[in-house]
Amino acid sequence: MSSSGRVGRPKASSRETLAEAACELFLEKGFEATSIVDITGRAGVSRSSFFNYFASKSDILWAGFDERLEQLTERLGASGTAEDGDPAAAVHGAVVAIADGFAPDSLALGIVNASAMGLTDELERESAVRRTRIGRAVSERFTRGGADRLGAEVAGSAWGGAVLAAIDAWAHDGAGRTELARFLDRAARSAATVATAPDGAVRQLRVVVTAPDFDDAVAFYRDVVGMPQSEAYEAEAGARVVILDAGRATLELSNPAQVAFIDRVETDGDAPSDRIRIALEVDDTAEAARRLADAGASVEAPARQTPWRSVNARLRGPADLQLTLFEELGDP
Repeated sequence: MSSSGRVGRPKASSRETLAEAACELFLEKGFEATSIVDITGRAGVSRSSFFNYFASKSDILWAGFDERLEQLTERLGASGTAEDGDPAAAVHGAVVAIADGFAPDSLALGIVNASAMGLTDELERESAVRRTRIGRAVSERFTRGGADRLGAEVAGSAWGGAVLAAIDAWAHDGAGRTELARFLDRAARSAATVATAPDGAVRQLRVVVTAPDFDDAVAFYRDVVGMPQSEAYEAEAGARVVILDAGRATLELSNPAQVAFIDRVETDGDAPSDRIRIALEVDDTAEAARRLADAGASVEAPARQTPWRSVNARLRGPADLQLTLFEELGDP
């Protein structure tokens, strides 16, 4: 395609014009075979103009993301010690903020067309660099928050991988069709399951349930709810135990007034809370409630939106466990 093909196109900045020209050439010739001279010639700008916007060919793909990566590192660097609050919450907020103003650009186009553009190796190399940068910023924030060095390094690696995985998933889903923030939030929640507690802190919350209907309970919570089996043991006299992985665990303590309030919101007061109720975060409350009901759970209250922008449903499952399913909707 020649530069004359640009007649009639809306005017764009030189940066946008260069990026568009580069992507056209990457598709036509491949990344390695395309030179900066080719790009500036197609864009109709001088070579010096190219370097006003980009440091290299690769920078055409990553410039927009790198601007937000710089903001992430600055934001995490500004939030400092254990007294500044939960480090995981600070990291989560900084990661989701990457989506602010991040429109589909050359990076999303390159990810989707990596093979056609000859970008597979280039994207792998450059993604690794950015995973490392994110990981370093995250691990330093966790360390300042009191986490041990090993836990902080592992968490940093997890968060770095989560961000790049979210960008990749967003691009392949049709960047612009779904908000990037949703992908980043989901990836961040997965990364947050990596333990970063200070030495001596509780490492895991485990709920121990007596299940007379043992086999039915295991099949329901493992196969229907979707909790992978991590351990299983047998002992004398028919003793059996199965440990299922439920992802991130938290302990929610509520006073009686709060419990009554939640019961009114979730069930109109028709299904009072048990003293211990199991809450499970899911991607789609209505669909999950239907699936569990089909497998034998009784619905105590159908899915409904709460004032704090979650969708909750209440059921009763095997082992007589009262369940709340909740889906976080995020900001409107």
